[in-house]
Parts: sequence; C-alpha cells; structure tokens
Amino acid sequence: MDLQDQLKKLFPEHTSEETSNESDDHSIWMQDDPILCKYEKRKGKPITILEGYTGANEDFKALAKEIKTTLSVGGSFKDDKIIIQGDYRDKIMQLLKDKGFAVKRVGG
Repeated sequence: MDLQDQLKKLFPEHTSEETSNESDDHSIWMQDDPILCKYEKRKGKPITILEGYTGANEDFKALAKEIKTTLSVGGSFKDDKIIIQGDYRDKIMQLLKDKGFAVKRVGG
C-alpha cells in the first residue's frame, strides 16, 4: 500500500488533482544575447564565471544549482554571476547549449 492509497483511506471526500513530477522544474526564460563563460584565477585557484543572463534571479539561481549538482562541484551566485569552482568551461557550455542557451566563450 503506497502513500496515495493511505491518503485516500484517511480523506475519502478529497479529490486530488493529478500533478506531474516536474512541477518544481519550471521553464527557464531563454534570451537572445549569449551567456558569457569566463575563466579566471582567484587566489591561485581556477574558477569559471557565467554572466550576462537577463532573466529573473530565481531562474539564474536554479540554473546555478543545476550546474553545480550536475558537475558535482561547489560554487555560488553573487552579483548576477554564477561562480563555479574549477575550470569547467567546456562542460558548462555544452550543458547550456543542450538546454537551448547561446553561450560565448570569453578569454582563452
């Protein structure tokens, strides 16, 4: 007996609306201008910076979280920039292109 059956027994008069599992994965706003993917070294450590997204901050934060979990790396979201620890320009650019974004590599 799964959770849905248990809930139906507890609340028989309740009619549940079927929701898809992708309810929290809302669509991210696509833009015409490319996202800039830069490489820098700060305090001797390599980082990858993504900037130039013109949509909502929540969408950019969700994109940052998805990139970090996909690559299993650390990073942060500051000042409308995604900062990823390490040099992952090629992987990030491929991930963004697969999602439909235009990406431009800056520097090197």
